[in-house]
Order: sequence, then structure tokens, then C-alpha cells
Amino acid sequence: MDRTEGLIAELTSARTGFFDALDALDPATLERPGIEGEWSARELVAHLGYWAGYVVEVIGAVEDGRVEELYANRPAVDDVNATVAKVARDTNLGTVRKRESASVDALVERLRRMDPSLLDAPLPSGYPVEALVRDDGIDHYRNHAAALRGEGAQA
Repeated sequence: MDRTEGLIAELTSARTGFFDALDALDPATLERPGIEGEWSARELVAHLGYWAGYVVEVIGAVEDGRVEELYANRPAVDDVNATVAKVARDTNLGTVRKRESASVDALVERLRRMDPSLLDAPLPSGYPVEALVRDDGIDHYRNHAAALRGEGAQA
């Protein structure tokens, strides 16, 4: 398995693990705040979907040579998370899950289309693209799954 397909397999596995942990919860609790921190399932799933979509945006910016501009103009992480949560509160869980799925599908497609050497391209943060795929994708799903299982990890 090549490096890109390995990342895709890890992302798929981490995402499945997250949804297995979410689906193991009492369905009556999913719509209430507090499933993780102050968030309901809607907000948590929307959060993960947003950040998967952000990775797609960054990869596109790297390919287009505009990653410095993207990073210079991005809002603070806490502001993004608050906005995503606010939008999710007004959206049903089924719709949020469809949007998250579309974001991950777009990420998988982008990873498959991109030149694999871009995984090593440095971002303004100093980390390579692969680290972003892991941090905002693979590890993000794993950490939130662990939190849902009561293991205390959050991202």
C-alpha cells in the first residue's frame, strides 16, 4: 500500500471508530449538550467535518501556491469551532452527518488526486501536509472517539 492509500485507510478506520463510539451512546443523549464538553453530537460531528474540509482547502492552497495567503487570513481555531457549533445547533443530526461524510469523501478524493510528494510540503506552521492530514483528520477522529468512550482525550 502506498503512503497516500495508507493515510486514507487510517482515516477511514479512525472515522469508523469515532462513529462506532458515537453510535454506542444512548440515542436520547445525542441531541443534548454535554456529549463532549458543551457540544451535542451535532456539534461534534460538524466540528470533525469542518476540519476534514479544511484539510481539503489547505491541500488545494498548497497545489495553487497560495497557502501563505490562506494561513494569513484564517480565523482563530476557537472562533471557527464556535461558528461551526452555532450552525450545527440549528441543523438536524442526519444533515450534519451527511455534510461530514461529504467533507471526508472530498478529502479522500483530494488525497487520491494530489501528487504524493505534496505530503512532505511544508506549511506555514512548519509542519508538512501529512501532519495536517493526521492532526485535523486521522488523530482528530481518534481523539474524539476516545473522549466519547470516556478515555479523556479531546482535540
